[in-house]
Amino acid sequence: MQIIILAGGLAKRLRPITKTTPKALINIKSLPFIEYQLRYLENQGVSSVILCLGYLGEKIIKYISSQNYNFEIKFSHDGKELLGTGGAIKKAINLLDDEFLVMYGDSFLPIDFYPVFDKFAKSTKSALMTLIKNNNKWDKSNVVFKKNKIELYDKLNYRNDMNYIDYGLSVFKKKVFLNIDEKNFDLAITFKKLSLLNELDSFCVESRFYEIGSKKGIEDFEKFIHETYN
Repeated sequence: MQIIILAGGLAKRLRPITKTTPKALINIKSLPFIEYQLRYLENQGVSSVILCLGYLGEKIIKYISSQNYNFEIKFSHDGKELLGTGGAIKKAINLLDDEFLVMYGDSFLPIDFYPVFDKFAKSTKSALMTLIKNNNKWDKSNVVFKKNKIELYDKLNYRNDMNYIDYGLSVFKKKVFLNIDEKNFDLAITFKKLSLLNELDSFCVESRFYEIGSKKGIEDFEKFIHETYN
């Protein structure tokens, strides 16, 4: 399994911390957040990691280069202009396998990754999105999911029948991004188009996700780490 980690954002909600420290390197219980992600991926059977970087990306490269992991890590940098989550994947196109996983640089997902990848390998769809029943609990729900099918994903326009939210792990066929001409775009736009074309498969999970994109998210993740490893 190959996975892309999207870690190029500005993390404005966490200023002033992230004015000099990228979100991936925020210390959680004396370890950078990305260390938790990568060590977890080591136990998931991941064979290679691509880190898509942008803001303060050189600091992430410096940290990763000082560590040893049991998989290959490559870097793809947005450059002077941030490309958005979709554009970052597009720029890394030459590093991608025909099928690959995607997760975000501020998410920790305590699930088994292989069943997700395996379901997609048996699917005829162009992409797969993991879902969790949310009912606006952790963030605003953004998926209409009925009869085991994603009818609509829309991050911007909320509907009353949206009870699910994207969990933060997805799988794509490389051809999805080969067919996109834009260089700068949000992955949410691609997800919405795929859902409308009935090209977005699903995998439901029950374990909650953790994120460090907010102060409350950091507190929740610190509590999770304390309860899990102490």
